[in-house]
Amino acid sequence: MSLPRRLRTAAPGLLALICAGTLTLAGCSAADGAEPAAAGRDGLAVVASFYPLEWLSRQVAGDLADVATLTPPGAEPHEYELTPQDVAAVSEADVVVYLDALQPAVDAAVEQQAGDRAFDVGSAADLDLVYVAGEHGDEHAEDEEHAGEDAAVTDPHFWHDPMRMAAVADALAERLGRADAADAATYTANAAALRTQLEELDGEFRSGLATCASRDVVTRHSAFGYLAEAFGLHQVGISGLAPDEEPAPSALTDATAFVREHGVSTIYFETLVSPAVAETVARETGARTRQLDPVEGLTDASQGDDYLELMRANLASLRAGQ
Repeated sequence: MSLPRRLRTAAPGLLALICAGTLTLAGCSAADGAEPAAAGRDGLAVVASFYPLEWLSRQVAGDLADVATLTPPGAEPHEYELTPQDVAAVSEADVVVYLDALQPAVDAAVEQQAGDRAFDVGSAADLDLVYVAGEHGDEHAEDEEHAGEDAAVTDPHFWHDPMRMAAVADALAERLGRADAADAATYTANAAALRTQLEELDGEFRSGLATCASRDVVTRHSAFGYLAEAFGLHQVGISGLAPDEEPAPSALTDATAFVREHGVSTIYFETLVSPAVAETVARETGARTRQLDPVEGLTDASQGDDYLELMRANLASLRAGQ
């Protein structure tokens, strides 16, 4: 799996940071905020790379693990640069839960520090969508064999599909059970309970979106391909997978034409990035704007306190906008 060049190269110099963090780890103290993850705990130390994986880890581990995240609230995860304390946490964790190629800085730290304690969720999530730039923003193909090598980029945003989240939770329970065999049955039971909640959420989306007048969802960037695939929608991203990617003038023109041609009434903007692009297309077409949360992190603008609440807020926004 690979992301656009600007995402793959977002962590220059991280190797030096890792080395510095490793060399100075023994000298870290409470004064500088770094504490070895193994200190003063009885359960597992789990480090998750960003919010959806942190949330999953907390649900599956329950009170049997100390779960921390590498990406702080309000930070855009794709290009977040790790601190020496972050690198130390990766080094000390019993299990590191991450998604390969989403966060280059995390990938580098995992490669250098985590070894066989790393758990890449990509396989369990079944990342079968590729982003392909098209004449109206983007389309998605179901497998990479049917997309040109130069244009195809694997879409990582699986967490917008509740059933893919359930599959990852099951795999995570198995992985935690290998790290802590004595509590394996509890992890499995927690994942099963979580699957029930996610199946309920999936059902709410299916029934809630069944009567929408329009199936076209125009978004600031192409973060909602798995949501669209799961619930019979058609995503049209004004720009690509990178959240801060500025669309080319031709992309704005194409998106504006698509909105007019298909009578789209709503342009969706996301938290963590500027709404200016969505507002531009809305002004040109007479459409309105609504927030659709990429669920990559909690912020003051988030319309909920956890994954389930954010997803239900997205459902309400889609119902109001479609």
